[in-house]
Amino acid sequence: MHRLKWNLALAAALLFLAGSCILAQDAVVPAAPVAPAVKAKAKAVIQIWLWGGPSQLETFDPKPDAGPDYAGPLNHPIQTNVPGIQICELLPLLAQQADKYSLIRSMTHGNNGHETASYMMQTGHSPGVGLVYPSMGAIVSYFKGYGHGYTGLIPPNVVLTEQQSRFAEEGFLGPLYKPFATGGDPNQKIFAVDGIVSAAISDQRQANRRQLLGSLDTLEKSMPDYAGFTEFDKANDKAYSMILGEGRKVFDLNSVPDVKRDKYGRTKFGQSCLEAAQLVEAGVPFVTINLGGWDTHKQHFQAMRQKLPDLDQGLAALLQDLSDRKLLDSTIVVCGGEFGRTPKLSFEAPWNGGRSHWGSCFSVLVAGGGFKGGQVVGSSDAKGEYVKERPVYPQDLIGSIFELLGIDPDSPLPNARGLDLKVMPASDDGPGRGRLKEIM
Repeated sequence: MHRLKWNLALAAALLFLAGSCILAQDAVVPAAPVAPAVKAKAKAVIQIWLWGGPSQLETFDPKPDAGPDYAGPLNHPIQTNVPGIQICELLPLLAQQADKYSLIRSMTHGNNGHETASYMMQTGHSPGVGLVYPSMGAIVSYFKGYGHGYTGLIPPNVVLTEQQSRFAEEGFLGPLYKPFATGGDPNQKIFAVDGIVSAAISDQRQANRRQLLGSLDTLEKSMPDYAGFTEFDKANDKAYSMILGEGRKVFDLNSVPDVKRDKYGRTKFGQSCLEAAQLVEAGVPFVTINLGGWDTHKQHFQAMRQKLPDLDQGLAALLQDLSDRKLLDSTIVVCGGEFGRTPKLSFEAPWNGGRSHWGSCFSVLVAGGGFKGGQVVGSSDAKGEYVKERPVYPQDLIGSIFELLGIDPDSPLPNARGLDLKVMPASDDGPGRGRLKEIM
């Protein structure tokens, strides 16, 4: 059974790469690179997606004076290494990295549904217009990946480790821009990347299988001039490079010194952060770390005492490591979810101290790639319920990220309907595109 599964996985890898070669000929790609709005400062993005919606009060916008019905027991925020900026007491390592990141405390979109809010935070567009727009990762894969000279062996849009949702994918751009979800767990001895790495089959055994397969291939030998075999052989070589060559090495963390792995934390999230740094260093332009567990309707504070230390260690180590590798200046790090949580706690059964969905005001962390560190954008009111100053909308944040990558938010997007569609939506009532100039 294991042999059958691995053979199927290899076939899937071959088909994936072969399919990419075919799709690259037919997919929607611009005829020529679109001129950037500004000179690109960033080359890559690492998105830490806190699926479920993290509480702004227990992360980056604490309100200790709001009273127990709002602040709860985590009401002793700590000072960061930037005077005047405080964050949750369970984030002490991130507190020492505040000079590297900025906090947006006035994110808003007013939507309280998981999928619809996720769609807005991933695309910058509103739902319900009869189109599914591509996510940030797909846009970056389009402008910085296929069709624009990307030669990397690893797909340009990678998710560690589980796919986010159907609204964080390729939209109308087509399957070539779909994110590659690794599956597996980088904290295990062998990071079993779906379709690439198997814990049950050694590299030598896999190489022997390839040799055997080649010796049995009499069809290609009988038709040496058939052009189709040339493309197949290229895809075959790429697939085996992922399984046995350079691509495999990027997913192998066993060569990383233990002291460095320990600094990130020996957890799935911590090692995913380390893997994200490896991928960016290898030239992958968009990496998402999908960290779930933030939908805390019940027993919110018990969950926070588990989730926040893990987030703290992994994200703090990532920021420091990228800085040490001289990669932070060219890598954007963005950390947040689809919305925040209700500032007023629900103490009654069955919630027992829970927080519900809250899209009116929440927080996001941004760092690197042209974003200044040690800054705070906007503010919420005394209880963290509503924006007090400087509302920031999803298209503002995403448009700013695109501008730093050299992607013009006004660039057209090809689509099967031939519609005049732009990367970011136009707006006449306030929300704009790329409005975070004060920290860019």
